Amino acid sequence: MGNWKLEVGRMAMYTTFPVGLFFFFNQPTYFEEWVTKTKREIYPPENKQNREDIQKLIQEMKKKQMRSLEGE
Repeated sequence: MGNWKLEVGRMAMYTTFPVGLFFFFNQPTYFEEWVTKTKREIYPPENKQNREDIQKLIQEMKKKQMRSLEGE
């Protein structure tokens, strides 16, 4: 075992390292940039043409479903 100076140094390292990492990675500018980039990859900005195509597809599916229900 080491003397008390070694133990104090180790304890300081054990507490400083996680707190330092928390401080570094919890910066709002770093976090905001990463979140914005990830959000745009997952949910790209909406396009009017895409929205129209989706609405058209929904209407076609509803018509097809109604035809199948009427045929039964």
